[in-house]
Amino acid sequence: MIDKRVQSLAEAVAGIKDGSTILCGGFGGAGSPEQLFEALFEQGATDLTVVANNAGTGRTGLAGLMAAGRVRKIICSFPRSSGSVVFEELYAAGKIELELVPQGTLSERMRCAGAGLGGFWSPVSVGTKLAEGKETREIDGRPYVLEQPLKGDAALIKADLADRWGNLTYNKSARNFGPTMAMAADLSIVQVRRVVELGELDPEIIVTPGIFVDRLVEVPG
Repeated sequence: MIDKRVQSLAEAVAGIKDGSTILCGGFGGAGSPEQLFEALFEQGATDLTVVANNAGTGRTGLAGLMAAGRVRKIICSFPRSSGSVVFEELYAAGKIELELVPQGTLSERMRCAGAGLGGFWSPVSVGTKLAEGKETREIDGRPYVLEQPLKGDAALIKADLADRWGNLTYNKSARNFGPTMAMAADLSIVQVRRVVELGELDPEIIVTPGIFVDRLVEVPG
């Protein structure tokens, strides 16, 4: 019987190793898997590379992991969004690495990893510091930069509804990078508001098929 459910947040993040690359869902606060961040904090993994849209908010969740010195590097699009106080403090002190990636490029790099592609040619960042050290090529008279796939050892995602097979729906913009990250990680971990019975989810509204989900934990509300 296929059943992706686990009984606790601790069980959901069990086995994440030091040095892992973690894909973290969320667009600001929308769709941020806060309870999974807290569970990872308790679990103890360190020396992490985090891939996210933002560099945390306030001093809890992802920011709490950074404040505790557990994140070595962050790969993101908006490191200095509103409330990113922890990242700014750590970066100014030279205690965290940053790889800045434009938002569309970030999403496409993960999609390439999920689809098994070797990367893609992008005109974004041509002639800027973001293109330094990357292969370039002219295609139809226009310069492009080769962007590499971005794969995760684990993904932490927040969804709205799920069944025990791992089929997921999302709540509006809380969807953001969730579907792509689920495909691009070796271990996809999802917190959901509610687990429903098989057959309750209309197949037409399922966004992430269960084949891309490894662990589900129900976090009501």
